[in-house]
Amino acid sequence: MAKKEEQALKEKLRLRVKAYDSKVIDNSARQIIEAIERQGGNVVGPIPLPTEFKKYTVNSSTFVHKKAREQFELRVHKRLIDVINPEQKIIESLTDLNLPAGVEVDIKMG
Repeated sequence: MAKKEEQALKEKLRLRVKAYDSKVIDNSARQIIEAIERQGGNVVGPIPLPTEFKKYTVNSSTFVHKKAREQFELRVHKRLIDVINPEQKIIESLTDLNLPAGVEVDIKMG
């Protein structure tokens, strides 16, 4: 019986939230946490993960002027949210959430 109790304590739901805009991801994380707390779940987070930078360099001219270039940067903001001992109604409330466009949520049981 002790092993089952330990496993019940270790169960958690890990949410990784990704977005290009930092304000949008913070609002989405707040929405997710409020939905979980309404269902009576324990939440750890949101934990900000390092921002991923993707840099692209493009020639601004098609044929001549090789030295004329434009540089673009794409930032991917990430947050980590853990739900300890999730119940079925918490998982259902997360699937019913209406998050803004551009926000990606990965859900893993661990």
